[in-house]
Amino acid sequence: MSIRSRRRAQSKTVLRAQVTSWWQCRNSFSRSSVFVVFLILTVASSCQRQYVSRRAIVVAIPPTSIAKPLPPNAAPQLIQFVDAAVEQSKVTTGYDPAYVKIDYPNGDVPSDTGVCSDVVVRAFRKVGIDLQKEVHEDMQRAWSGYPRKWGARGTDTNIDHRRVLNLTTWFDRQGKSLSVSNDRADYLPGDVVAWELSDGIEHIGIVTNLSSEPDKHYFVVHNIGAGARIEDVLLAWKIIGHYRYF
Repeated sequence: MSIRSRRRAQSKTVLRAQVTSWWQCRNSFSRSSVFVVFLILTVASSCQRQYVSRRAIVVAIPPTSIAKPLPPNAAPQLIQFVDAAVEQSKVTTGYDPAYVKIDYPNGDVPSDTGVCSDVVVRAFRKVGIDLQKEVHEDMQRAWSGYPRKWGARGTDTNIDHRRVLNLTTWFDRQGKSLSVSNDRADYLPGDVVAWELSDGIEHIGIVTNLSSEPDKHYFVVHNIGAGARIEDVLLAWKIIGHYRYF
């Protein structure tokens, strides 16, 4: 073989080696990319699992809170309603937004878990008002008057009453809405308040007769991820609804 032929052969060998090396690097990068994507998805789903299964591990009622007596002429239902809302902080220690098939009427998820709307639903049930039934029947009567945010084509007794905007629509239709303000004096024990969180998600809770020292702010019972908690969060987010049923 001539010198020129040997050089051509060597060049081809080097070229093949470079191409092989390039493909190996490319495949390695692709596998790494897939692994990174998989890792991100795994972490994201893990965060979600941790979020939905989180349990409160501390006392939900602030130790420094004081209970203000309701007015002497307060309706018995209002007293029961507020007591039922506060009592949930001793029972509901978890948060789980999963879709669950439940009984109808008076259907519920396990009492130690739930979402923000379950706090409201459970308190109303203690005074003989089943919002699962009330919302369902009203939606059947006035389907066009309820939000279409979830793409639903019909009523669903498993979830309709557990959606904040359906509850606020029902309160509006019952003539129970009050003006929204950032003045704490406008909100009294037993009032239902709806908020829009910073991420655009709706939230709901109940004003209690427990207040803080020394500022005397009424606490709210709500479940935003760690069970039913009683906290000074009335003005923590944008208020989008204010309702007084009793």
